[in-house]
Amino acid sequence: MDRTELKRLLYNVKNNDIGVEDALDRLKHLPFEELGCATIDHHRTLRQGFPEVIFGESKTVGQMEQIIIALLAKGNNILATRVDGEKAAKLRQTFPTAHYHSEARCLTIEQKPVELKGRGKILVISAGTSDIPVAGEAVITGRMMGNEVESLFDVGVAGLHRLLAQKELLISAAVVIVVAGMEGALPSVVGGLVDKPVIAVPTSVGYGASFGGIAALLGMLNSCAAGVTVVNIDNGFGAAYAASLMNRE
Repeated sequence: MDRTELKRLLYNVKNNDIGVEDALDRLKHLPFEELGCATIDHHRTLRQGFPEVIFGESKTVGQMEQIIIALLAKGNNILATRVDGEKAAKLRQTFPTAHYHSEARCLTIEQKPVELKGRGKILVISAGTSDIPVAGEAVITGRMMGNEVESLFDVGVAGLHRLLAQKELLISAAVVIVVAGMEGALPSVVGGLVDKPVIAVPTSVGYGASFGGIAALLGMLNSCAAGVTVVNIDNGFGAAYAASLMNRE
């Protein structure tokens, strides 16, 4: 339940369009709901503007089904991240309206239209094609959180002219997410070109000395470009969530 729905419920009680007992029944699980395998935070939408997101990597299909059912019952749209294809196929048997974004490894269910809340556009850039799964997670998250999102893939520093050819797209964005592995240089380049927040996402893509993304992470943390902030390795979701907060009306 979001702020709009709560206000509507309170007005309906005030105008005697709904009884107090009916309203209490709708509100009884508002703070949280115990499922045994999870404790669902139904209050999160009111606090933060977006319901719980399901991290699917270590959850069983049965656990995810319980959580999805509880969230859907409260009128929420669903975003589940790090869902592999096998889990997604089983979940879609239970939830036929679910959409699986295989490249981004995300599963979504939209039982109501996503309301556009962003004041501007979020641009998601990937340095290489190998970074697209993490960038895709950022794209899907940004859109589910009510943002206009555009993407620009495979424009890394090995061929910088590819990025410079998209200068108008860079300028048009309100927030830029830059996803890169290897040495992680691209966020510094973008940070030196734009006058808006740049969120850097290191990926675990790279050869042995990249140390599973640590080299990219350290490179981004040591960026000489002002205005670049960094999230954890492969955390496209976290980058998009932060970008959505920055992009709010």
